[in-house]
Amino acid sequence: MNHRHLLPNEIDLLVDGDAGFGVGPLRAHLAECADCRTRYDELRVVSEALESLPHHTPSLRFSDRVMTQVQVIEPWHVALSESAARLVPASTPMRVLAGVGAGLAAVTISGSALWLAFRADLAGFVFSLFIDRTRDSLVAGAGEVATSALGADATATLATGGPALLALAAGVLATTAVAAVFAFRRLAATARATRE
Repeated sequence: MNHRHLLPNEIDLLVDGDAGFGVGPLRAHLAECADCRTRYDELRVVSEALESLPHHTPSLRFSDRVMTQVQVIEPWHVALSESAARLVPASTPMRVLAGVGAGLAAVTISGSALWLAFRADLAGFVFSLFIDRTRDSLVAGAGEVATSALGADATATLATGGPALLALAAGVLATTAVAAVFAFRRLAATARATRE
């Protein structure tokens, strides 16, 4: 006699009527153990009651209604691959045309990168030209701001006074602008607190 009781899945095998390797010793244990036989009989009654219930087929829209309430989270790589698949044309001629266009773009970009890599002097020249133009634009913009804020005569006086005087005027103007921003924020916060 086996000294352990049958596990729930072993009793399920017997209730389902499975016949196969390993079921014989389970049936022998069931014949000898009153406790396991009682659990088997109870489970068999429940199983037969469930089988006697009428079988209903769900409506055609049942799965749609259930799935609208289920939140499905797709991994980022699945969403990315589906988005990329939507960009691929459906017809074969358009796929060939898109492939040729992408290939030409890749060759052009790669060739340009290689050409610039071997022409470092040209890249340095373009970079220094960009820096010079940016600096000139910033200085011209600062001059226009100073002229509009202080007037043409004051700007001319500051310009003849040297870079130190111009820097001092720019600092005063920047400090005034920052103070105005903080004052407006404080005013807005006070108005918001008054409304609440």
